[in-house]
Amino acid sequence: MTPEKLADAVLTAAHAVFTERGLDHSVLPSTTAVERPRNPEHGDYASNLAMQVAKRAGANPRELAGGIAAELAKTNGIKTVEIAGPGFLNIRLDAGAAGALARTVVEAGAAYGDGTALGGEALILEFVSANPTGPIHLGAVRWAAVGDALARMLKAAGARVATEYYFNDAGSQIDRFAKSLLASARGEQAPEDGYVGAYITEIAQTVVAKRPDVLDAEDPQEIFRVEGVQLMFEQIKESLAQFGTHFDVYFNEKDLHDRGELDHALERLRAQGHTFEADGAMWLRTTDFGDDKDRVLRKSNGEWTYFAADCAYYLDKRERGAERVVIMLGADHHGYIGRMRAMSACFGDDPDRNLEILIGQMVNLVRDGQPVRMSKRAGTVVTLEDLVDAIGVDASRYALARYSSDSPIDIDIELWTRATRDNPVYYVQYVAARTASVGRNAAELGLTRDTAPFDPALLTHEKELELLKTLGDFPAVVQSAAELREPHRVARYLEELAGAYHRFYDNCRVLPQADESINALHVARLWLNDATRQVIVNGLTLLGVSAPERM
Repeated sequence: MTPEKLADAVLTAAHAVFTERGLDHSVLPSTTAVERPRNPEHGDYASNLAMQVAKRAGANPRELAGGIAAELAKTNGIKTVEIAGPGFLNIRLDAGAAGALARTVVEAGAAYGDGTALGGEALILEFVSANPTGPIHLGAVRWAAVGDALARMLKAAGARVATEYYFNDAGSQIDRFAKSLLASARGEQAPEDGYVGAYITEIAQTVVAKRPDVLDAEDPQEIFRVEGVQLMFEQIKESLAQFGTHFDVYFNEKDLHDRGELDHALERLRAQGHTFEADGAMWLRTTDFGDDKDRVLRKSNGEWTYFAADCAYYLDKRERGAERVVIMLGADHHGYIGRMRAMSACFGDDPDRNLEILIGQMVNLVRDGQPVRMSKRAGTVVTLEDLVDAIGVDASRYALARYSSDSPIDIDIELWTRATRDNPVYYVQYVAARTASVGRNAAELGLTRDTAPFDPALLTHEKELELLKTLGDFPAVVQSAAELREPHRVARYLEELAGAYHRFYDNCRVLPQADESINALHVARLWLNDATRQVIVNGLTLLGVSAPERM
């Protein structure tokens, strides 16, 4: 019995008691949950539903819990229900119901862990969005891992998700980029506020090779702008693809300008009554909605501001059907939250409902206890390629997704390349490989899941039950990771599952010994072994990390 089915049984029992006693059913929630007690002696699962609703129902919580317990005890698969404290329900499953989870997991396959908690909500999730003026730096790489993992988890929890990368290919930074390329092609120093690094030389040489006459053209800087930005786009996309991160939409800021979307956004804001003119400029009165100052949309010289493009891009997403616009930004963008929320309100939206901004903290790459600061290509920053070269794609993605994104992290090169159990990704992937190896070895011995009927009641060992309970937690972990925007919950869960499997493997022999006949217990344990591999595979897939069959 899965935790979700048990929670449904608790709620069903509560409704039966309310009907019997003439209580108001409206105080009962539409869904409830059960949790694993910290102390296993208190049972397999616990529910505090009676305590939650007793006061509103006009009932004594412990007495109400007694009624629910009596009703719940009639449910198939439940061994005992005990009342604790002021009204907790401590529930124990019978062995067959507990062990049956192994079959549930195996038969669900890749779908085990999927749910409907987010109810089909339509989201556009924007992340990375590094400027096309250089390779992706380490801070943005964090979002490439976390954002991609979060998108997978949101989909698993029932949301409709489109992932998006916003290319800031308009504005002064592109001018500086083009000037830097032109200077490199001419053999000159980069402008004082320009870009440097081997990649600038590489791109400049590529443009010259493609357009040998570029330096004699009437406007060489424009050629370097167009060609250079396109080359940088291609390099960024290729780097992300090699990292396993793909986007549904690559959106160009320049398109907003070319299509007149900024004028469209301004008209919408003007219609809402939140724009005003001052000093020859057009402003948005964001202070009406908590911003620390009003924001300029169009300067007195007629130029649009970056904020105006942000407004147009937000409106474009909403008009494309996004019920919620989710944006992932780096630590240096914390000041954007207030103005973006105010902008959303100026459009007539509810910032708490329609806009969500996630902030990620800094990442350092560390070797021998010291930060690695210099990139071979970018000169002054560590790039995606530097990280992958140092520890590989799987370790990079796992390391970046393993920690809460609001915490700074140091990635220790020595730790994440070590083939030992203290390397978290190795620890989890080793279980993926070991479970696959057990399956192969079983097949060689003639042991398959069909060798004998599956008898879940045989899985009664303490370590078998611990592993089953951990497997049962997976759907709730995925749901909470999606709802709380915390993919690291899945990584930490996988490490917990890996530990539970190791303890099971060390104490419960799956394969028969040389002189031992295959029996029903071997079959049951093979089901449990295969269920563990399935959940490891599902969890690593959510993180965008491979689940090897051999290591």
